[in-house]
Amino acid sequence: MSVRNLERLLHPRSVAVIGASSRAGALGQPVLENIIDSGFEGAIFAVNPKQVELEDEWWVASVEDLPMAPDLAIIVTPAATVPEILSQLGAKGTRLAVILSAGFHDPVLRQRMLDAARPHLLRVVGPNCLGVLLPHAKLNATFAHRNAQPGGLALVSQSGALVTSMIDWAQDRRVGFSGIVSVGDMADVDLGDLIDLFAADPATNAIALYVEGITEPAKFMAAARVAARTKPVIVLKAGRSSAAAAAAISHTAALAGAWDVHQAAFRRAGMVAVESLTDLFDAAQVLANPVPRRGRRLAIISNGGGPGILAVDQLAATGGKLARLAPETLTLLDAALPTGWSRANPIDVIGDAHAERFAAAVRAASHDPGVDAVLVIHCPTALASGAEIAEAIVEQQRNSSILRSKPLLACWLGAGNADAARAIFADTKTPVFDNLDDAVRGFGYLIAADDARTALLRTPAQPSAPDGATPAAMAVIETARRDGRALLTAPEAKAVLVAFGVPVTPSRFAPDVAAVADACGALAPPYAVKVVSPTITHKSDIGGVILGLPDAEAATEAALAIREKIREVMPDASIAGFEIGEMVDTSGCRELLVGIADDAQFGPVIAVGAGGVDVELIGDRVLGLPPLDDVLARDMLDRTRIARLLAAHRGRDAADSGAVATVLQALSALCAELPDIVELDINPLLVGPKGAVALDARIRITPQPVQSRMVLRAVPTQWSADLMTRSGVKLHVRPVLPSDEWVLAAFFQNVSDEDKRFRFLSAVHEVGHERLAAMTQVDYRRTINFLAFAEDGTLVATAMLAAAGDKSRAEFAISVHRAWKGKGISWTLTDHLLHYARSEGIRALESLESRENHAAITLEREFGFRTLPCDESPSEVIARKELA
Repeated sequence: MSVRNLERLLHPRSVAVIGASSRAGALGQPVLENIIDSGFEGAIFAVNPKQVELEDEWWVASVEDLPMAPDLAIIVTPAATVPEILSQLGAKGTRLAVILSAGFHDPVLRQRMLDAARPHLLRVVGPNCLGVLLPHAKLNATFAHRNAQPGGLALVSQSGALVTSMIDWAQDRRVGFSGIVSVGDMADVDLGDLIDLFAADPATNAIALYVEGITEPAKFMAAARVAARTKPVIVLKAGRSSAAAAAAISHTAALAGAWDVHQAAFRRAGMVAVESLTDLFDAAQVLANPVPRRGRRLAIISNGGGPGILAVDQLAATGGKLARLAPETLTLLDAALPTGWSRANPIDVIGDAHAERFAAAVRAASHDPGVDAVLVIHCPTALASGAEIAEAIVEQQRNSSILRSKPLLACWLGAGNADAARAIFADTKTPVFDNLDDAVRGFGYLIAADDARTALLRTPAQPSAPDGATPAAMAVIETARRDGRALLTAPEAKAVLVAFGVPVTPSRFAPDVAAVADACGALAPPYAVKVVSPTITHKSDIGGVILGLPDAEAATEAALAIREKIREVMPDASIAGFEIGEMVDTSGCRELLVGIADDAQFGPVIAVGAGGVDVELIGDRVLGLPPLDDVLARDMLDRTRIARLLAAHRGRDAADSGAVATVLQALSALCAELPDIVELDINPLLVGPKGAVALDARIRITPQPVQSRMVLRAVPTQWSADLMTRSGVKLHVRPVLPSDEWVLAAFFQNVSDEDKRFRFLSAVHEVGHERLAAMTQVDYRRTINFLAFAEDGTLVATAMLAAAGDKSRAEFAISVHRAWKGKGISWTLTDHLLHYARSEGIRALESLESRENHAAITLEREFGFRTLPCDESPSEVIARKELA
């Protein structure tokens, strides 16, 4: 669905516990006690036919007896009673329930629960969950053993046990939460809904997720990409099982394990993926508070040479760099440190350093323009306590805006040493670690969050296939379907690749041994002969490939030998014929694998890595979700191990990595155009200095035509259009791109202050980066921003539409260049938006308008919009048009 009726989760005014109890051992007893003890200031109702003996709390025997509709219902009754309770709550007016009860394994009971909630638009968190903990609302509606402190971290977990562990960890490290939600079975409210909720929550600075399974991948990806643009999203995925690979027919599918696909999806969504619970804790500690992120150059300060060197050793794995200190910084440090200090980074303040020396080093390093962040390492000594040093550094942070503008991480070696410092550093929200590995990785999480956000700028256009490619490929696929085959022959697979622009080796098909010589006549020797069979997957494993044949006679003999060998080792195999191909000069070439696999959750996934017969043993592959552009394709290739071998080395010329990127983009187009292909293998893709060529290919198709399962939507270039206003102004309209930020910035300089006030419903003189990013870095599943250009290329208007996750409604806003007002541009763009909204299945279109914006209200009424009062702001109205 969406965040509809979830808003009250963060700030409920009243809570009812259905099944509350004062009896020890009942689940309702600790839940009610936790709510009371947490200091919730709203009304609390205990609902139970048996009297609940707790002072000052409302006890009622049934939902019908409640004096009001509670904002939030917590249900702890047996599973069989839940559907009726939801019906009663919905009728009362409650729109949000958290079901802690377990026992919904019966799909019939689960559906009855959902059916009871649906007519009332009552949202359900759970069932089978720990509950919700909302520190800013002073509400602990869980059966956890302790409360959490308020702060900036939102935790969404599919494991209740992990929630209780996280609360313990956070208490020790003084990390606070904006909200904790145990999602349980996610019958209704899922991960995507809660990411949306916390992304819009001003009290949330970062979101941490523990994921076991994702129910709606497209919605999850859309929500994560929106959230990660404004705040870090940390994710830990459980489960690395590769059991499903055993059933795969291609190398690509065998290599594309479910856990690895999730990691590729997380990367594309701009999330910071971690691999262990400890990593989740550490990343949360660093990212839970709004810290400035500037770059990857780190200054290291230590009172011991060894720890500083070890930190440098760890730094390379994070993508960080050791900062080069400026001469002015060295001069400041010379004055503050003893003779013989390191005079370089790491800054060794010497083992006898007192607090003043640490503080001086921190001050000098932070003021260096070549330093992006500072890591301070304290080794315990008898000369100065770690607490004294921490206090001196915190005093520097309080008094220096420059120091506060750069991230500072503290590593107080030893658990006791770190514990003493945490209480002091909590005042400036400085993360504290007790060992070097975690501290340096902590800096790496800052880099990862920055890199993830930067990656979101990549929004490829809809992949374009060559003219005629899709019909040509579909003809091949339909032929195989008529024959009852799911596996294309190698010649058929190559025909599909050729249609999409992938170079292949010249080859001919021979239906039997007698036809081999004729096939050779159209090719240049030497030859390769390969069996063509719908039942043989890996031809080379059973002697189905013979290479380097000098003439037609040798090729014929090879085909005969292959036939006899297969009859011997696979007597039931069906032989359709033989593929005769020209041999390729492999000198100076490298063998790669590229391909497509179909993931049960995320749809088509593209793979690239080392190829050849040992591909699965080597295990070198990188996965990516389509659509891809050249930058994303090259990034995938660069992250493989074989990428280093593509560079020139030891007298070998560099291989054409650009040709590999082009093949990957062709596979991206193939994913978009041909969802019928569920597995594709090019192994090997031979890459040399002059290009790439597919030597062998394998494709598996669906038995029947299917719809696209791509979870990422490309830039919808099909909605680009040349339009004309009613006054004759010609416009070129296209969807916004992330690279349009500066174009939009210049445009808004030519929008009047009054129109900017109407657009943003507040006084805005200059439209800043955050607003511009929200208008250019959009997720096209939910949001579109059309830019309208005049014939001379001037941007004259923007029209933005943002839809709810369930498409129940969308809000739009239009701005026009001051010199182009009064020419019918707003009318034309509103019409364009209406066509787009209807095509997307959006059920209602709305615009929030100032009552003073008479021109917009008049135009909207011309299109049939109704004007409704805005309850939140009497100075504004809502223009609404039902579309379905």
